[in-house]
Amino acid sequence: MTDTSQNDLSTETTIAFADRFAHSETFRDLFREGMALVEETASYLDGEGRKQSRQLTRNASLVYTTESMRLTTRLMQMASWLLLQRAVNDGEISSEQANTEKSKVRLDTAPPATQTVAFQELPEALRSLIERSLRLQERVRHIDQAIYGPKATGGDAVNPVARDLGRLADALGARLGA
Repeated sequence: MTDTSQNDLSTETTIAFADRFAHSETFRDLFREGMALVEETASYLDGEGRKQSRQLTRNASLVYTTESMRLTTRLMQMASWLLLQRAVNDGEISSEQANTEKSKVRLDTAPPATQTVAFQELPEALRSLIERSLRLQERVRHIDQAIYGPKATGGDAVNPVARDLGRLADALGARLGA
């Protein structure tokens, strides 16, 4: 088996997993959870969060502004990823097209400044939204890695299992005279 065959096998396996995942109940639950968090966050930031932000100290107000922007950015990136996967599920685009478009989505947004005193002064509702978004982001990143492999996180590493299987097939093929 050559390196080209090895890459083809890896791509076929990745695409098969992506197709199965996109059609799964697990994905539908993740999609609903992600979109509900987007809506809840928008509602909070436009309503109660706006009122609560006016009562913060100057320093906490700056952290509130920064963290609410990070939160919305994180959620919009995850929503984009979820919508791409749903498009695969609905047959609107192929897994290969989703993989190409996915390169525009960033799943590694800046972490919140949770260790600062001002962060602890933020309203509990905002801190809860931030924490929930971070857990959701971690799940999405994990699934993205499983679907698209090492390149999903920006690395250029070759899948070591596929590489070793290719080497093993090459060695066995040479010994068997194939």
